[in-house]
Amino acid sequence: MTSDVIKRFWEHKNKSVQGFTKQYGVGKLVYYEQIRNVGYAIKREKRFENYIRIWNTELFEKTNPEWKDLDEAIIHGSSGQAGG
Repeated sequence: MTSDVIKRFWEHKNKSVQGFTKQYGVGKLVYYEQIRNVGYAIKREKRFENYIRIWNTELFEKTNPEWKDLDEAIIHGSSGQAGG
């Protein structure tokens, strides 16, 4: 969760912060949600952490079947992918 998506995106792409993306070498953003309510956003993120991997995979494939990197959507502010 972040209030500065572009900064967080850059941090993950450049592996400049500790966490899941750095630990597992994740380099693609294939899904994101824009949620204005901070409390709900925190709950939603926790749910993702607790979901069985296949549930997350099915959601990602439903919204982004080609698993395209959504970096352009983030950088240029297009709404090619968002939920919530």
